[in-house]
Amino acid sequence: MTSSAHCDATAAIDSWSLARRAAQLLVAPVEEDDVAAALPLVRAGAGAIILFGSAAPANLAAQLDALDAAAQGGVAPIVMTDEEGGAVQRIANVVGDVPSARTMAATMTPAAVTALARQLGTRMRSLGIRMDLAPVLDVNDGPGPNASYPDGTRSFSADPAVAATYGLAFATGLEEAGVVPVVKHFPGLGHASGNTDVGPATTPPLSFLEGDDLIPFRDAIAAGIPVVMVSNATVPGLTSGPASLSEAAVTGLLRDRLGFRGLVMTDSLSAGAIAATGLGVPTAAVVAVLAGVQMLLYTAPSATAATTTGFATIQALVAAVQDRRLNVSVLDADVAAVLRLKGVSPCAT
Repeated sequence: MTSSAHCDATAAIDSWSLARRAAQLLVAPVEEDDVAAALPLVRAGAGAIILFGSAAPANLAAQLDALDAAAQGGVAPIVMTDEEGGAVQRIANVVGDVPSARTMAATMTPAAVTALARQLGTRMRSLGIRMDLAPVLDVNDGPGPNASYPDGTRSFSADPAVAATYGLAFATGLEEAGVVPVVKHFPGLGHASGNTDVGPATTPPLSFLEGDDLIPFRDAIAAGIPVVMVSNATVPGLTSGPASLSEAAVTGLLRDRLGFRGLVMTDSLSAGAIAATGLGVPTAAVVAVLAGVQMLLYTAPSATAATTTGFATIQALVAAVQDRRLNVSVLDADVAAVLRLKGVSPCAT
């Protein structure tokens, strides 16, 4: 145990093994009715877990407490899920049903949306869930969500100003409840040619996005939003492939041009749009970190596959440091960012 009173955080992180540091960037997927399946990755130091499913067990809080107790060095993973409302709700049976974003914007005031999200966040926090992969800031009023259209009713509005106002109202409520909001899918999926979960998709050119889809993200950054999820769509005029793997999108646009100083995470690196590039999750994770991403999300068809993919991703990041493709100082800075988000000092571990 290192004394936090006389500890340099950088030196403390540097004392961890490379594998433990790499694991902090990992968001391990787990079914909410089988949380214990994440134990191997949590023991390895996974920085986060994401809950999938549609019916959380009554003892979910106790199961998450058990995961915390198994965490390496006492650095528990931050638990997240997609609780957007409407078509995307993972734990509605224990936190209550929430209308879709489109319905919220059409029937509620921004203040009412903040109050609803505060109530939702309070219930999430009571279970041990401290991050919500919401709100969606994409600009859209079309059909979906489905295999062809990623947003549909997940979007608050086709009007960028309305999408920004209501999205930030939702984010504010979550933050007031102590839950970290994650805005998505930067730089905007509302006009994408398809659903990136299924296969490759392209947005309109960056010049179009700058006057439309990017507006809610600019407003969120100005408001101090803590986490941005980057999409897997290709953006003409900016990227030649998925934005989540693009230094131009993550560092050039999001960081340098828009001034975002919070934490950046990928959309799922298991998505069809990523697979179409020929990259598996471990290799894509390395590319994403080199682009400037700090948290790596993926999905898996089974608990065994989730564990195997997670360890392979950790090993790929370690190998990238060892062969000097990835500077260890970058990895350490990413770990520090994850720990800050969780409110954990490496000096206390």
